[in-house]
This record gives sequence, C-alpha cells and structure tokens, in this order.
Amino acid sequence: MSGFSPNPRHFLWQLQERVGVITLNRPDRKNPLTFDSYQELLDLFRALASPDASDAVRAIVLTGAGGNFCSGGDVHEIIGPLTLRDSAGLLAFTRMTGDLVKAMRRCPQPIVAAVDGVCAGAGAILAMAADLRLGTARAKTAFLFTRVGLAGCDMGACAILPRIIGQGRASELLFTGRSMSADEGCAWGFFNRLISPEAVLQESMQLAADIASGPSLAHAMTKKMLHEEWNMTVDAAIDAEAQAQAVCMQTEDFRRAYRAFAAKQKPRFEGN
Repeated sequence: MSGFSPNPRHFLWQLQERVGVITLNRPDRKNPLTFDSYQELLDLFRALASPDASDAVRAIVLTGAGGNFCSGGDVHEIIGPLTLRDSAGLLAFTRMTGDLVKAMRRCPQPIVAAVDGVCAGAGAILAMAADLRLGTARAKTAFLFTRVGLAGCDMGACAILPRIIGQGRASELLFTGRSMSADEGCAWGFFNRLISPEAVLQESMQLAADIASGPSLAHAMTKKMLHEEWNMTVDAAIDAEAQAQAVCMQTEDFRRAYRAFAAKQKPRFEGN
C-alpha cells in the first residue's frame, strides 16, 4: 500500500483505510479550480488507474472545504486569462478539462462526491462525473456556463447529465444555468440521498468504506461496464456483461465468497 503516495500542491489528499479523500481546499473562495488544480486532479485520477494505486485505494471521496463543494473555474485565474488565449490555447484547455472527466470515469475506484453548499460550473461537472453523490439540503448545483456566454456542452455535460436526471431536466439546467435545488437533485436522481451538513462527509466516507471493503476488481468491472454500455445495444451489452462476469468468476474473491457462504461467515475480500 506504500507504493502510492501522491503529494498534490493544490488540493488535499488523504488515504484512510483504502479510501482516498480529495478535498478542494480554497474555502475563502468557495474552492474554485485553477489551471494548476485542474492539471493535478487529472494527473491524480490517471495515476489511480495504476496497479499500485488500485491495490492501495479502493474508493474515492471528493469534497470541498469550508461548507462548499466547488464554485467552478476561478474568475481571475482561469476565465480572465482564457479571454486572452488564441484558438489553439483555448482548445488545449477544453481538452484538458474534458480529459479530467475521462480520467474520473476510467479510474477503477468508485467515486463518492460529498456535496455541500455551492456546486457550480466545473464544480457541478466534477460532482456529475462521480459515481455516487451525497448532498445536503443547502447544496445548490448549477451548470451555469450559459451565464458567462458559453454553451452547456462542457466536459461531457450534454452526454452525462441527461443520463442521470433525464433529457428535459438536463436541457432546462443547461439552457438556463439556474441552480438545481437539493430537493430537485434528490427527486431527479442527481443525489443518491440528502444528509445533514454536519454528517455528509462522514456518511460519504462510510459509503466509500463499505465499497472499499467489497470485491474491488468486481467493483472496477461494474464501473467500467456502466460507462461502456452507454454506447451499446442491449444485446451487445448482455454479451459484454457475460464476458465481464466470466472474468470475475475466475477471481479468488469469488471463491472466498463461496467459502464464506458455505461456512455461514461474512466474506473478506482482498481484491484478487
């Protein structure tokens, strides 16, 4: 487990019993992103796919410090400089931010977003790209790109958000840029459930710990197939799942589960 020890400069990283905790940590500004924090997040999520990381880290919690999740791209450190870039520079930036979402979707660890307070712009995208989201009653989620003269099609929003909350609801949020209330987010399926602000991080950690204690190779396969089957017909998906499940049936965790069941014990999964 000591083979994976990232040391990011622009957010906090902790590893607690195979749960990696990423904390966006600029609470005085509601945790905005910068060019550097975007790149470090991209590097970290790519690194999480390595064998050392997948053994050491079985689940991820993504959160923000100081009662807010993330206010999006920093107005002065990102948006202002972008107005001065040429087309090649702008495309390099948008591709890099899109690569972050790809890396989040491709890393084998399930990601739990603990969302409190402001969750806007690129912050809303980070929450969207997570696998599970726990929110609070005061969470306000806004895909507000249209408010700054940009399209709602940012970092995969037009592909991912409709699959979570439905085409009509996603269209409204992406066209208007209005905030989705916590109650709407829960009713629409964006949030798995709402927790008190005092407990949302603890509940997210517990959910991630429960996942981390499970069969990590099988969880990675579930995440992979949830993503890849978006582009498949139902018949192709059934065939792909047959192959995926046959791979999981070759693992020692599968045998451990059987032996534990036969002995009327709870299985202890080890990820192989």
